[in-house]
Amino acid sequence: MWREGGVCFEPMELTFEERLAGLVEASLDGRDPGREELAWLLQAPDERTLEIVSAVSRVRFAAFGRRVKLNLLLNIKSGLCPEDCHYCSQARDSKAPILSYPMVGEETFCAAAERARELGATRLCLVASGRGPTEREVAQVARGVEAVKAADGAMEICACLGLLSDGQAEQLGEAGVYAYNHNLNTSESFYDAICDTHTFADRQETVGRAREGGLSPCSGALFGMGESDGDVLDAGYALRAIEPDSVPINFLIPIEGTPLAGVNQLTPQRCLRILAVFRLLFPRAEVRIAGGREVHLRSLQPLGLYLANSIFIGDYLTTKGQAAEADLAMIADAGFEIEGGGPPQEREGELAEVALKQAVLD
Repeated sequence: MWREGGVCFEPMELTFEERLAGLVEASLDGRDPGREELAWLLQAPDERTLEIVSAVSRVRFAAFGRRVKLNLLLNIKSGLCPEDCHYCSQARDSKAPILSYPMVGEETFCAAAERARELGATRLCLVASGRGPTEREVAQVARGVEAVKAADGAMEICACLGLLSDGQAEQLGEAGVYAYNHNLNTSESFYDAICDTHTFADRQETVGRAREGGLSPCSGALFGMGESDGDVLDAGYALRAIEPDSVPINFLIPIEGTPLAGVNQLTPQRCLRILAVFRLLFPRAEVRIAGGREVHLRSLQPLGLYLANSIFIGDYLTTKGQAAEADLAMIADAGFEIEGGGPPQEREGELAEVALKQAVLD
């Protein structure tokens, strides 16, 4: 309340639209949108979600236009992990019926790169289970990456091998690895609830090692594990502090045989509001809708493209993804274009027949 000319005035409360516009303008200007305002956005009613997507899409279009980056994931070493991440089917105590195998050979790296090219993906993500790579595994990954780069120097390689030791990031970079993924996953205060065998600080340290070793830092989060709105925001601000170039947003796939098998607290609207928060926090970083988009966004997946500029096209670590033809159609139908031109057949103007997704190892 303020007084002017002897008359008292009550401050005018901002409308929903004005408050939302203020968040968007702050993000476009490169300013922190503010924790209180982002909390308000997370708690918005479901019926306001479309308005939020529409408004926040301005931030996405300002930095990335209509481009959608496609990424293909290859699980180069499955299971056999000593860590106890409660969400993971490959974890030490998981009872999930998954394939377990040691690190694959160079021919599989190259087959995955060929599959990526066929689908129009410009980044190949190499993921290995385990606490962190041995020197022998780093050398094996380096040979596989060198083989891929020899065949296609333009293919962007991201490695995700767990906690890094001194010098390993540099070795990977020399072989041709461009980026290193290591997600913070959740807030520091919630971390003990999802893992006992390593710490939040361990993860932060590895992202730092990757950056110091010359690799592009890729780090994001996983939601739907029982975290609060405060944990979502803490994770966002912790990520903002380490300034990743790409931010994958995963939504928990509750896999039978894991401790979080019965947890399912997400709705499509909740997922979209989380994506909106991260787009506002990272206006110029690549925001990727990663694991769980098919499970939780379901028929609202196209709306996610108005917030994120990147998706995986292909299977995940131990779960199947949506058919590639469905992903490509979704991108086109929503009015977006594939970064790099898309599948070669489409670039040639043909009506491409894209096979259903299948893992490189099938």
